[in-house]
Amino acid sequence: MKIEKLTDNKIRITLNIEDLTEKNIDFQSFMSNSIESQDIFFDMLDKAEKEVGFNTDDCRIMIEALALKDGHFVLTITKFEHNSEKMLPNKKHLHIKRKSPSINFEKTIYSFESFNTFCDFCTFLSNILEEDQISDFAESSDLYEYNSNYYLILTNINTDSLNLTYICSSITEFAHFVNSSELFERKIKEYGKVIIKNSAILTCMEHFV
Repeated sequence: MKIEKLTDNKIRITLNIEDLTEKNIDFQSFMSNSIESQDIFFDMLDKAEKEVGFNTDDCRIMIEALALKDGHFVLTITKFEHNSEKMLPNKKHLHIKRKSPSINFEKTIYSFESFNTFCDFCTFLSNILEEDQISDFAESSDLYEYNSNYYLILTNINTDSLNLTYICSSITEFAHFVNSSELFERKIKEYGKVIIKNSAILTCMEHFV
């Protein structure tokens, strides 16, 4: 289990099947709103408080659970103060949003709301990983601007990359996964503007981070 503090109000927890086995819970129970799964979430909140100072007392929280194809699970936990407009149920009644992405590793597209947001993503990666750890993630990464959004097109993602889980989960903190078609990709390339060709992530890290 790995706990990372993203902001004062948000953390990310990465765990795998072995972590669930230690808690005597299976995948189906974990991805449901079972009592056992909620107990695990409470335990993780306690551990997060001890390790990274993420205190959820008197806060409402939201948990987004993402199941990846390599058997890892990524939990993004956000806490809200009582005066927040996004007030959510108390942690005794967890609100859990589960995502099940159908990623096509041959061609995957993510949408960033601005170029600065894409740079924020690259900055985050540069603080954690070395360039050679990122270079083998995908055969190519192209950044396009289309209809005021920025689209990162990843081609032939390396499923054997040691940092696959980490990078995939990091992208979802800054961008939206686009359930795209071949037609949509052609539209971006035909009507959009090329911002960075081939190695968009590494190029951004080199020149804009």
